[in-house]
Amino acid sequence: MSQNSNTNPDKALVSMQRVSWIALQTIVIKEVRRYMRIWVQTLIPPAITMALYFVIFGSMIGSRIGEMGGFSYIQYIVPGLIMMSVITNSYANVASSFFSSKFQRNVEELTVSPTPNVIILIGYVIGGVSRGILVGCIVTIVACFFTPLPVPNVLLMFVVLIATATLFALAGFVNALFASKFDDISIIPTFVLTPLTYLGGVFYSLSLLPEFWQYVSMINPVVYMVNAFRYSLLGISDVNVYVALGMIAFFTALLFYVALTLLNRGKGLRA
Repeated sequence: MSQNSNTNPDKALVSMQRVSWIALQTIVIKEVRRYMRIWVQTLIPPAITMALYFVIFGSMIGSRIGEMGGFSYIQYIVPGLIMMSVITNSYANVASSFFSSKFQRNVEELTVSPTPNVIILIGYVIGGVSRGILVGCIVTIVACFFTPLPVPNVLLMFVVLIATATLFALAGFVNALFASKFDDISIIPTFVLTPLTYLGGVFYSLSLLPEFWQYVSMINPVVYMVNAFRYSLLGISDVNVYVALGMIAFFTALLFYVALTLLNRGKGLRA
């Protein structure tokens, strides 16, 4: 009798783990196939946009600016431009995909299934992270045609890439939960992400700012991501790298908690 009572819970646990693993695989495969199916719209435009940044800001304007932080201007802005592409694409992928599932009511099939909410969240986030990293790699390859990159710390480079893509994939998920129409998906990127990115030290060093604005810039989370990634590629940073990694981890954990809490409450999922 006791043997059966011990075996049944074990079998139920194994069965639940198997269901969760299959569900996670299914969501991730669906997300990857979604953006790969329309790769001309999802992967090529960021590469072309960044190539134009390299030509205009790097080659043309950069030659007049001169060096920054001991590097040519085009080398200095490359890490920020790669981060910009990672941020926008990881965010956009999750925001648009999950909201489309809400709009078409496909997400209801997930919520009524035995799939845990945390698996749903992780699945969509992994899909967004994969697109963000893939686009980041493409932009990095494009950048190498314009300027060499020393890359003194490869491990840190991948850590910052994955962490940044995860953070903004979670932010895209939260946006999709709150969104009630397609226009709501574009509000945050236009009025929040774009200013944060352009004021995040992508095109300039914080040391060029007055002291007051340097302190104000420290409120911007993008500053920490750009500088941590710049340190991994060039070995220079305006902020302490350990502080930057700590801030990235903090914001990621905070957004994960917020996203999972909202999902558990059914925010935006119930009519």
